[in-house]
Amino acid sequence: MEIFVIEEDINLLCQQADSFPRGVLKAYKILHNELPDTDRRKFAGISYPGKNGAIIYKAAAEAMYDNEAEQTGFEPFTIKKGNYISEFIADFCDDTAAIGNAFKTLLAYPGIDPNGYCLEMYTCDKDVRCMVPLTASSVAK
Repeated sequence: MEIFVIEEDINLLCQQADSFPRGVLKAYKILHNELPDTDRRKFAGISYPGKNGAIIYKAAAEAMYDNEAEQTGFEPFTIKKGNYISEFIADFCDDTAAIGNAFKTLLAYPGIDPNGYCLEMYTCDKDVRCMVPLTASSVAK
């Protein structure tokens, strides 16, 4: 685990999965099929518990310009700059349980933002950085 700093806000376009985990791949396919220039976009996943305890998962792609969410009909979401507790996973496809295991560890870290979420930032087709935002007071100056 390490602290990872996101230097600037990142605007995303989101497609909510109709279920978790079964609907996740379908949500990413919708993004890839309906957005132009997917080879130039960064992809992410956002998840958090819903009111009934079920996991809400949003597949996300980086917005390429202002108001793209309104023009495309995808839900906007902004990853806020700041400090995140994180774990990098290489070749996550070789160990599909690795992402879930990483988040179990990250969510146990003291100082996570109670209003935060689980964030997957895909660095390429096979690597992912799993992150959870920290409260400002939990990071030593």
